[in-house]
Amino acid sequence: MPKIHKNLQILFTSKSLSHFGGLYLLQQFFQKFKLRSLISRAMQPRQRNTRYTISDSLLSLLYPLVLGFNRIETTFLLKRNNVFHYITGLSVYPNPTTIRRFVRRFAEENLNSFMKLHDQLRTYFLQLSSAPSSVIFDLDTTVLTVFGHQEGAKVGFNPKKRGRPSYQPLLCFEGKTKDCWEGEFLSGNIHPASVAVSFLERCFQKLPSFVREIRVRGDAAFYDHEIIEFIGSKRSHFTLAARITKPMQNILRGLKYRAISPRLSVAEFEYQPWRWKQSQRFVVIRRPLPEEPSWQLSLFKMGDYTYRVIVTNLSLEPLNLWRFYNLRSTIELIIRQLIEAYALSKIPTREFITNIGYFQVVLFSYNLLNWFKRLCLPSEWQNLTLQTIRNRLLLIPAEFVRPEGTATLKMPNSFPYQKEFLQTLKNIERLKLNKIV
Repeated sequence: MPKIHKNLQILFTSKSLSHFGGLYLLQQFFQKFKLRSLISRAMQPRQRNTRYTISDSLLSLLYPLVLGFNRIETTFLLKRNNVFHYITGLSVYPNPTTIRRFVRRFAEENLNSFMKLHDQLRTYFLQLSSAPSSVIFDLDTTVLTVFGHQEGAKVGFNPKKRGRPSYQPLLCFEGKTKDCWEGEFLSGNIHPASVAVSFLERCFQKLPSFVREIRVRGDAAFYDHEIIEFIGSKRSHFTLAARITKPMQNILRGLKYRAISPRLSVAEFEYQPWRWKQSQRFVVIRRPLPEEPSWQLSLFKMGDYTYRVIVTNLSLEPLNLWRFYNLRSTIELIIRQLIEAYALSKIPTREFITNIGYFQVVLFSYNLLNWFKRLCLPSEWQNLTLQTIRNRLLLIPAEFVRPEGTATLKMPNSFPYQKEFLQTLKNIERLKLNKIV
């Protein structure tokens, strides 16, 4: 039986230890495209206190989001972490109250400039992805329940906490790169269809010149004739889940279905709903019960079958169209990751404009990590979630030493992902990035 040490001495004297050693990879990636300099040039805050620059303040919020600090208050743990300061270049880390005040000033004075920088970076990194001639816009919303008296939070559709006030972010992701293309922070009682046209207008305006084809996917919340007419006016394609109304139920009963497999049949029809200017193509997917329960309106039960109806102007065969639509389900996983890993649901203040600023920083953090994965990680790791990347690469015990005057970050020899860590560092060094702005 191994000996158990009973009189183990405990000392809190080391100033060169950290469990954020892997953050060096992310810092090197940011340094490669000069993120700190880009932030400083894009935003000019009006502030008396010059102890913290705009770039230092923004990075002081961004790094905790990446590392898993769910609340601004918990960032005080970084204030005395000297190795973290050295790796990130943040010589003095602000206290939580200072960060909270910065978010308020940032949202009031610099939000538009920040979002413009975000758009420029998104276009730049999209162009690095072989400048695709087509993009896919995946639309979705989520509900952020609040439990205090936050400004702008209203009672609306809330499937988990009925009757509770909430916010309702409206999000658009690019279906192939998974970049967040646009985000809008809404009150909980606003239906997404009522603002979707202006939202899509901004999405289209941000398209770079090399994009020629746009396809839009969305669930039944975006089943609206104005949205469809707008997409059509842009000579683009749409694939949206349809709400099954009573007139449509009568149509479904009279259709002739073609069996694709024992558990899947398809049909299609032309239909012009009330108030719509023209008829559209509707594709029906019929599956026998039981079907997994869902609160979404895109599934409808009738007899021994469940039905999913998709409205589209694409000419794909019904089965291929259904498969294409189902690919948008990955954004539901991304939204869950935003809520759980990036602390999107941890509303930081009672002020609506400040919460909007925090929301935009979260989306920016997500995109930074997405670009990092796409350009720097080994190919087999590029689909990992942030939680997994934290555990494998970022949260590594490290000691900062200077043997013979050489700055060195010592990591444990038992670290299981040494090969992937060094490969990521080599990929960052090999990046050839032109001047962005």
